[in-house]
Amino acid sequence: MQVVVARIGKAHGLRGEVTVQVLTGAPDERFVPGATFVTEPEASGPLVLRSARDNNGILLLGFEQIEDRSSAEALRGTRLLAEVLADTGEDEVWYERDLVGLRAVTVEGAEIGEVTGLQSRPAQDLLVVRLSGGREALVPFVTAIVPEVDIEGGRVVLSPPPGLLDLEEL
Repeated sequence: MQVVVARIGKAHGLRGEVTVQVLTGAPDERFVPGATFVTEPEASGPLVLRSARDNNGILLLGFEQIEDRSSAEALRGTRLLAEVLADTGEDEVWYERDLVGLRAVTVEGAEIGEVTGLQSRPAQDLLVVRLSGGREALVPFVTAIVPEVDIEGGRVVLSPPPGLLDLEEL
């Protein structure tokens, strides 16, 4: 099974390096020279990793196929996918593709909106939820706020603290 492990951001420098938004919990294992990534869109790849380095907390990647800034700029927004085992042996592991499209409801059952993405951040992951009124909310993906993920039932249950979603505006 393939999962998205990064999204390519801006070009960096003149030699084809790019910044990436890391979407994996194991970047040191995923981003090693020689690793091959399938891409979305497919026309951008596959890409073979030439180099990976940290630049003030931002991961910079260089690929064998990308030698200059203009080629790197063309990759902006491309998703990098890696192969993972289907059964990780962990009960509570969810990937972005599992969560996108799930209904977001409160513990009381009130409809809040729909999950549209997952952002991996240094402190914690954030669910991106499009609220019923059309606004977007970032919800910390922690057990205290997201006590239940029901993939089969097509929903995530939220217990937001006061003010997180401004539910009175829905």
